[in-house]
Amino acid sequence: MPDHAVLTADDHRDLRVRTDRGAALGDAVMCCMAMPSEFREVQAHYPILFQRDIERDAFSALAMFGFENGENLFLEGACWDAGYVPLAIRTQPFLIGGKPGEPGNQVHVDMASARIATSDDGMRVFDEEGRPTPYLEAIVDQLGALDAGYAGSGDFFAALRRHDLLEPLSLEITLDDGSTNRLVGFHVIDEARLAGLDAEALGALSTDDHLMPIFMAVASIGRLRELIARKNAAVANG
Repeated sequence: MPDHAVLTADDHRDLRVRTDRGAALGDAVMCCMAMPSEFREVQAHYPILFQRDIERDAFSALAMFGFENGENLFLEGACWDAGYVPLAIRTQPFLIGGKPGEPGNQVHVDMASARIATSDDGMRVFDEEGRPTPYLEAIVDQLGALDAGYAGSGDFFAALRRHDLLEPLSLEITLDDGSTNRLVGFHVIDEARLAGLDAEALGALSTDDHLMPIFMAVASIGRLRELIARKNAAVANG
């Protein structure tokens, strides 16, 4: 179970965090949340799909790493084979938190995370004087970008729904060995609807900074071919 705590120099002076990669460190995941503000970087490596939370009636965007739970086709031992790792993965085991009714955000840390180092092989979070290390300062910047991206994503998804730009995706692929893999329960940008928008609608999307991430999401679908190739290679290699 997660064990979230407010990060402080007093309580976590000696805390170290592992920044290497590996399945045992929580990197064996099929997907993670992606912010529209990072779609340009994400689409260069991963397909971007959308998923609806029926209970909240809300959409989120996901960077896809595999075709089944626990599968990360970019993870090769201790190496993440891509030039960009999404913010939601990079910032672990830290997260933004806050107390209800109080302004501002706090940095929290999941003390139950496998990334909490049990020896001196991790990155220090505070120095010997209790000051944030460059590592922590970088994490705080990334958390700020993640938080800002999340805060701005509501307007983005509202625009997609307003223009009916999401359509369900049901993808079945046949691998080289004859087995099949499926992606169900996801959505993609409806390119026909997008192409049919008039100049006023496109102008409004552009003014609100929604048009670029839409195009990036469309472009990312081409990465499905590369994901399939990685899956075929993984199956062939046993």
